[in-house]
Amino acid sequence: MTKKAKASRSGALIVGAGILLSRLIGFLRERVVAHYLGTTDAADVFRAALRIPNLLQNLFGEGAMSASFIPVYANLHEKDPKEAARVAGIIGTMLALLTSVLVLLGFLFTPQLVDLIIPGFDGEKREVAISLVRILFPGIGLLVLSAFCLGVLNSHRKFFVPYAAPVLWSGAIIATAFFWQNPNAYIFAEHLAWGAVAGSFLQLAVQIFPLWPHLDGMKLSLNWRSEHVRTVFTRFIPSLFSRGVVQISAYFESLIASYLQTGAVANIGYAQLLATLPSSLFGSSIAASKLVDMSVAEQRAEIGRNLTQGMRQLAYFIVPSSIAFLMIGHVLAAILFQTGKFTADDARNVWLILAASALGLMASTQGRLLTTAFYALKNTRTPFKYSVIRVSVSIVLAALFSLYLPRILPIPPNWATAGIAMASSFAGLTEYFLLRRALSRDISFENLPPKYLGSLMLSAIVGGFAGYIVFYFTEPLTLIPVWISGGFAVATFGTIYLGLTVLFKVTESEVLYQKVRRRLPMKRP
Repeated sequence: MTKKAKASRSGALIVGAGILLSRLIGFLRERVVAHYLGTTDAADVFRAALRIPNLLQNLFGEGAMSASFIPVYANLHEKDPKEAARVAGIIGTMLALLTSVLVLLGFLFTPQLVDLIIPGFDGEKREVAISLVRILFPGIGLLVLSAFCLGVLNSHRKFFVPYAAPVLWSGAIIATAFFWQNPNAYIFAEHLAWGAVAGSFLQLAVQIFPLWPHLDGMKLSLNWRSEHVRTVFTRFIPSLFSRGVVQISAYFESLIASYLQTGAVANIGYAQLLATLPSSLFGSSIAASKLVDMSVAEQRAEIGRNLTQGMRQLAYFIVPSSIAFLMIGHVLAAILFQTGKFTADDARNVWLILAASALGLMASTQGRLLTTAFYALKNTRTPFKYSVIRVSVSIVLAALFSLYLPRILPIPPNWATAGIAMASSFAGLTEYFLLRRALSRDISFENLPPKYLGSLMLSAIVGGFAGYIVFYFTEPLTLIPVWISGGFAVATFGTIYLGLTVLFKVTESEVLYQKVRRRLPMKRP
């Protein structure tokens, strides 16, 4: 393995470790919120209110700005570090100014924004949503600046701190839930919102320390005439749509879900937390490290090799994730959320949404990697064009599956809610095939071998069946908490998947097996 390949894999592992840590604490946060709010009106409002600032943060911060800034900054830093620092200072200044205006406008026009994004809320539910969004808006600026820090640190191959920083955001909400409680669910939700703002400050502050050595040469400036600055902003608008397509789709999902039964918004939120874990943990980690590698690649063949390697790594993790959502999704939901007001029936409702999301999970994560390759080729227009198609397909199908068909067919409300996730899956598949066809015209990359995919799928299906049986027989035992019986089921699934893929001589599993074996104490004769 070459030094670049080792660095790339190391970067992906570090990103994955940071995301895993933040996700684990995020699951703990959601378990705490589920315990106190369940799938009540207050849960709907809190989750919908978080969606609005998160949408803007991901679009203007981690989404469009990262995609347009990192390729330019990383490539420039390789050639002229002083110029790279100057460009970063200008971008940071403009981003801070843009964010300040955005926060001010959002605070002033919160009622209109709430009516636009979650029009199904009315009465007290709407008023509380307005109050929560206004509380949350100041945290947007802090989170967008945090995403800028992430971009700079990633370019310097410092991955762990920026991707683990959200731990502090989740931790602040958890601390608020424990130490600032209120019997009124709506008031308690407002307290949680204030905890989120405090967490935003902590998430930015913790990144200042590793960023400090790279601030030399970065000065506040609005010199937009710089060629490199113009390049960043020229790519910004297309990236705004193509990189933020998940957030844009999430907006429409919230809008449609707000017209469904009570708990629909909350259930979709719980399901998305699980459904986006594989794409965040594996898709983001691999895409983040590959974006830097492909951006500094001197030949297109090198980009193709990076892409092929990344697609194989993704498949190894995403295939079992999809099968797990389909076969033991209720187990995963029960482990993480079944406590207090969140019941076993709620876990099964989340399972329906997870199963629908699983159909497009592979396409969505692979599509993200293909989009990263386009960015490395300095092409933001193609992903933008296809992201518009994806959003359009998602909106039309979601309205069809969740609003129109239930009126003419005897579709249960929980299945109607799952229709939103089904629409998103079909839209993701559409975008993936379009991206793949377009990219194959620019660079050469290898398809995943059918034997490799078949080995992964068979191993995951056998593991999923075994995990389902384990949970089926252990869940009724009242002496065993659901998270323990569920943990046994998931451990069974993972062990069988790893064992069978080793048996099928899947390279990734053999490498993992050998690493574990070397660390086990060996018996001496």
